[in-house]
Amino acid sequence: MTREHTAPAEPDAVLATRALTRESGRARRLLAAEQWTPSPADAHAAGAVLARLTAPLPTRKHSTEGTRTLDRDRRLQRILRSAVHHLDAGSVSPSAAALLAAVARALLPWHAAPTPSPAAAAPRYGVPHGTTTGAVVPPTEEGEALLPDLIALFTILATPKATRKATPGAIPNQPGTVPLTPPAEPWQARYTGRFRHYGRPSPGVWTARTFTCPRCGSAGGPWTVTGDWRQIALACPCGTMTNEHGLTPSEVWLCLPDT
Repeated sequence: MTREHTAPAEPDAVLATRALTRESGRARRLLAAEQWTPSPADAHAAGAVLARLTAPLPTRKHSTEGTRTLDRDRRLQRILRSAVHHLDAGSVSPSAAALLAAVARALLPWHAAPTPSPAAAAPRYGVPHGTTTGAVVPPTEEGEALLPDLIALFTILATPKATRKATPGAIPNQPGTVPLTPPAEPWQARYTGRFRHYGRPSPGVWTARTFTCPRCGSAGGPWTVTGDWRQIALACPCGTMTNEHGLTPSEVWLCLPDT
């Protein structure tokens, strides 16, 4: 199935949860039907994200409303960073990658808040809806409202199959007839703007390289982006398409409209 979007998410949507709703539902259907048995890499990534999802807030001797909000936002930011790390590592299955990307998209308001990267060249993916050019104030309550459902889903993903309880109504997994890794779902999106690849040669030091079309040198598109969570290709208006762009999945995905 191919999806094409030419416009960003609705301006009144504070959190971009369209992809998260779709991918969470698909993951549950595949798991219940035993059409997806997470690989060890999938379970490892899910376990790492789950640890962030369930992390308790620190206990402070003198806590104020401001420090509590800061701690809550830091937890959400760490969930986002963990999802991006395992998405970009490239070791998970397409289904797990799609889910991690959807989690990162939904938690994008916490990419630089409350603790942004110090270097000017560090990744930047825009400002959440409803904020100004001043301090970014993410919608903490809305972000935390996503946690119970994500905890339940990532608990299943992180649990070895042999120790799980049977799911009511599940279809038995018959070797040779039901794939353990679902086929990748291709997607397509349009994007006008620059894609940048970021490097971090040392702590606090970032480098940034803007991707340009290898044929015409254009950097701003409009790009036609296609992918299947194994490979992402960028097509330039000049007719050149390439998958040798050197960009990580998050450096492409987090720039696109909510798909």
